[in-house]
Amino acid sequence: MRNNSPHNRKGTGRNEKKTFNKESFNKKNSIKSEDKKDNYTKKTFKSSPTFRKKSIQKKEEKEGTRLNKYIANSGVCSRREADLFIQNGVVKVNGNIITEFGYQVMPGDEVFFDGRYIRPEKNVYVLLNKPKGYISTTKDEKARKTVLDLVTNASPYRLYPVGRLDRQTTGVLLLTNDGNITKKLTHPSHEVKKIYHVTLDKKVSLTDFEKLIEGLHFEEGLAKVDKISYIEGCPKNEVGVEIHIGWNRIIRRMFSKLGYEVEKLDRVMFAGLTKKNLKRGYWRILTELEINNLKML
Repeated sequence: MRNNSPHNRKGTGRNEKKTFNKESFNKKNSIKSEDKKDNYTKKTFKSSPTFRKKSIQKKEEKEGTRLNKYIANSGVCSRREADLFIQNGVVKVNGNIITEFGYQVMPGDEVFFDGRYIRPEKNVYVLLNKPKGYISTTKDEKARKTVLDLVTNASPYRLYPVGRLDRQTTGVLLLTNDGNITKKLTHPSHEVKKIYHVTLDKKVSLTDFEKLIEGLHFEEGLAKVDKISYIEGCPKNEVGVEIHIGWNRIIRRMFSKLGYEVEKLDRVMFAGLTKKNLKRGYWRILTELEINNLKML
């Protein structure tokens, strides 16, 4: 028997028609949208300050300078010596004694070394065509003229001659406040090449050429020239000498040992630098290319 009474159960078939409730849909999706927005805002808020903080720290680390390097760049001493002074409490930053080796000096900090305010110097490289009558030192007890008297307007920083030319020797002389370059160019292991135009009191024999190349014995050891030749278009008492050793007055001493007197001694090249187009007693600042070449030696 067929039962025509309506069903009391709720239909679950897939063909069942569903009623769309617009108000309910909008309310539900509005809540989800707000939740999503809040979560995005919270996530952004949590990550943003952390990212910004790290960026500031990296920037500060990049701008800072190690204290020993700061002192060395100020022309006081080398980095290694600076570490000793720091350890002994000689250095103050912003009024505080610093004994930490890795301390970073930041822009605006005031650094005092043994009570004296210091600041890093920009490296300056000056080429001088040295005239006679000037000594290659920074001070002279006899109040004689020094090469620094010729370059007083070259730099606001104190310059130092790289090596020495005696009072009567003329020619190429480098002055700088770069301690690393000075040490490099004067250290025997680098064998920095120097070329001199030597004028003697008499003609130089080919036999003495050979002796100079083979070497002569002195207290410091065996001294020999790398090359020697007559200068084209000049008398035979004028020779060009290439040498790398830097002993005191060594060229004058070598020729003296062979019975010659040096009347004129002019250095025409030092470490690749020449005095071309530079009048005697005048100076010029090195070019970037010349500076880079010195650093590559």
